[in-house]
Amino acid sequence: MAKPADLRQAMSASAKMPLRSRSADVPNTDERRTEKFEARPPDNPHYRPGRAHKSNVTGYFPPAVKKQLRLLAAERETTIQRLLAEALNGLFAANGKPEIVPLEDV
Repeated sequence: MAKPADLRQAMSASAKMPLRSRSADVPNTDERRTEKFEARPPDNPHYRPGRAHKSNVTGYFPPAVKKQLRLLAAERETTIQRLLAEALNGLFAANGKPEIVPLEDV
């Protein structure tokens, strides 16, 4: 049986790989923050233009909560994100705060 590769060696080897070269037409980080949409994604393979200038809001709940959210989203033919946006706007309104969660983007 072959011996599994050493994780330390694998990480060291991947760290030595050259990064993809940046072309001159890709804006620097500061310019990216001010642009609404980029024609080319930055070097980050996980970059999603629709998530630019947005923050992740999370919480930990029992698995039944997630299951119920999925069922409700399916029944209403929408997404969990849309349900959460509506719920947050309702919470803000109930507490006299402006409803600032955009529903168009969801």
